[in-house]
Amino acid sequence: MATQVPLRKQPVQQRSAKRVEQMLAACAALIDELGYDGVTTTLIAERAGVAVGSLYQFFPDKRAVVQALTKRHLDHFTEQIEERLDWEHLEHWWHGVDTIIDIYVEMYRTIPGFSRVRFGDVIDIRFIEDGRDNNSVIAEQIAKVVAGKHDLPVESLFKQITVASDIGDAILALAFRRKLFAEEEMINEAKQVVRAYLAGQMYQDPSPS
Repeated sequence: MATQVPLRKQPVQQRSAKRVEQMLAACAALIDELGYDGVTTTLIAERAGVAVGSLYQFFPDKRAVVQALTKRHLDHFTEQIEERLDWEHLEHWWHGVDTIIDIYVEMYRTIPGFSRVRFGDVIDIRFIEDGRDNNSVIAEQIAKVVAGKHDLPVESLFKQITVASDIGDAILALAFRRKLFAEEEMINEAKQVVRAYLAGQMYQDPSPS
């Protein structure tokens, strides 16, 4: 379920693919150090150990590099959900909610560059795809995974997961971005509130249990 990366050309040789990897890794490290606004294509190339011209072979500008990095974050998020959500063996459905929130928190704490740009909302609410806001793209990815595991239409889950994602993100922001409250306190709060919302939705319109 990989998203399309905005490369000018796809690296066909192993050496070219390695250079792209180096550029993305360099970009992530620089974002952690300087934030999005402080990063330039020159700095990315220098940190990656490549010529600026080599960077421009694959990316038209800094935004495209960060967009590729962001799409990679989304792919990782989706893959982790697919790997770790074993609905058949969950004791309760809400443990699936907890797992998705835990994956997001782990990425925030461990994935280079993620805490500063997340899924691109800091830069542009339509950063991942033109014409759709980032949260809608993320919610659709989650809905596809959940729907696929239960042979359900994505449309039946999209609204609930969109609302649940926005609720969870807003609560986590109180700790991770606004730093008003303790992280563990807000992680637990997000899980409880999202569970309560989805439980109400499931009571009205039964979905996977």
